[in-house]
Amino acid sequence: MKLLVSFFLVFASMYAQAQSPYVLILGTAQDGGFPQASCTKVCCKAVWDQKIKKEGVSCIAVVDPFTNQKWLFDATPDFGSQTHMLDELTKNSKVLDGIFLTHAHIGHYTGLMYLGREVIGANKTKVYAMPKMKAFLEQNGPWSQLVKLQNIEIQGIEGQQEIALNANIKVKAFRVPHRDEFSETLGYQIITKDKSLVFIPDIDKWQKWDKNLQELVKENDVLLLDGTFYKDGEIARPMAEVPHPFVSETMDLLSDLPITEKKKVHFIHLNHTNPLLQKDSKEQKDLQNKGFKLAKTGLKIGL
Repeated sequence: MKLLVSFFLVFASMYAQAQSPYVLILGTAQDGGFPQASCTKVCCKAVWDQKIKKEGVSCIAVVDPFTNQKWLFDATPDFGSQTHMLDELTKNSKVLDGIFLTHAHIGHYTGLMYLGREVIGANKTKVYAMPKMKAFLEQNGPWSQLVKLQNIEIQGIEGQQEIALNANIKVKAFRVPHRDEFSETLGYQIITKDKSLVFIPDIDKWQKWDKNLQELVKENDVLLLDGTFYKDGEIARPMAEVPHPFVSETMDLLSDLPITEKKKVHFIHLNHTNPLLQKDSKEQKDLQNKGFKLAKTGLKIGL
């Protein structure tokens, strides 16, 4: 009898875990992908030569197997392959329950074009956006046509607003400093009764934000943070023009945290020049030795 009860408890635990929400990473590269257009340097040559696998643009999905729902965070130029991957890995080909946008830089919203009449011809796909982003989509073609034809239905959101996706999952949007030429820039906190995950693919230097990075790490269970560049001097133009926090800077800011806290941090949104994209690079090994992690396409993170 005890053996039967034990078996039942193990089975129940496995079933509950299989039905729990999770985040799925669908891409980890900066807006231009990896390899990047017109790049023939060493960093991209091996990918063009098909010696290294290409990497899709930074994107995640939130999946709830219990309710059979799924949401995308950012609509990238790799929308087609990423939604196919999502369908395949979740064994769920139903339409998206919504798309949350971070901002109006090309890697984060242009995938919306695939919802139009030329491709999917979607019917009122919910797109969550802040006021400036909402106005940008409504007032500029070709995005305005998506609104007019009701391919998308824009859900206006405000900073620090909590949105209940269902009984199991909440999402909180928050502003972060970045180059806001056409829209606000958002990070998202994805919250369940057990865990919280933070997604910040784009931000300017941490010092420009009114939030303490160490406290952010302590307050959450998993963090997918801007890892665009590893260190200064990585690209030919002045890097002050694209003031992302270097991975090396972020690791220094978090160096005093215990290893259990550092393991929460996964770097995402990697530029094609970032040596973290190169297999077995010394930078990859250094990052791992210091206790941090690299976001991987296909990684499933339980919530």
